Amino acid sequence: MSIKKAKKVLQTEAEAIKELIPRLNKDFGKIIEIILGCSGRIVVTGMGKPGIMGQKISATLSSTGTPSLFLHPAEAVHGDLGRVTKDDVVLALSNSGETEEILKLLPIIKKIGAKLVSFVGDKSSTLAKMSDFILDVSVKKEACPLGLVPTASTTAMLAMGDALAVALLERRGFMVEDFAFYHPAGTIGKKIWLKVEDVMRKGPANPLVRENSTIKEVLYKITKARAGSATIIDKNGRLLGVFTDGDLRRHLENDSHLPERKVKDVMTKNPVTIGPDKLAVEALRILQQRKIDEVPVVNENGKPIGLLDVQDLLKAGLV
Repeated sequence: MSIKKAKKVLQTEAEAIKELIPRLNKDFGKIIEIILGCSGRIVVTGMGKPGIMGQKISATLSSTGTPSLFLHPAEAVHGDLGRVTKDDVVLALSNSGETEEILKLLPIIKKIGAKLVSFVGDKSSTLAKMSDFILDVSVKKEACPLGLVPTASTTAMLAMGDALAVALLERRGFMVEDFAFYHPAGTIGKKIWLKVEDVMRKGPANPLVRENSTIKEVLYKITKARAGSATIIDKNGRLLGVFTDGDLRRHLENDSHLPERKVKDVMTKNPVTIGPDKLAVEALRILQQRKIDEVPVVNENGKPIGLLDVQDLLKAGLV
């Protein structure tokens, strides 16, 4: 029974969102233009559950190129209204449009001269009448069987906020690089900013050996560097190949004299490589597609300058 009810909740909320689609009319376009022309910030306010939705909407706007702040209506009437200027656009969220704390703000917002846009569930409400523009987020019913707990109505507000933020993002020409600028930390930032050169192994941790080195010498360098492979170079320092743990296992089965052989005879020629300026997430994709654990990092002259191991990407938090 509980699963059946849960499915009904999701269905009700999904229908509430679908009903918003035909309401996106010319007024929505005008709101976009007003916000794009706003020289101040987008001040989002709401009480209770709509307020929580408002905080998320404000955060989404801010992270996608539209400066925004959340103003708690109860705090606003105790001095925080000083944050609102005539250059701002206020987004007020209220399902009934009669929320007392919101209505107290309206005369002052009007006096300040800020534009007022409301997310409202009743187009005949006081809030709707006092707004410059409204976004109709009314729902036929709440998902709650009591019809009291804000569920479908707050979902509709949140969805409308996302529609607004994404439409603004597109109009601003907001790019991945812009998004990364506001997300320098965490997995998102790492995927966009982190480059191969930031995580590759260098110096002693990047075992480089000449082509005439013996396998014994190569294994010593690999072990000392705590790596899984060595990069083979010619006398000019250019890449010739790699010798990996896999190469060792394959040849050791058939050659008991392998430790004395020269690495140029058993190395993997023309290995996969990557440049230092490539994104680390791109390097991870290459390692996964090729089913390899390490890749030499080479510069524009074909000289190895580093070694990238999948473990380095794990430590960087990309996996």
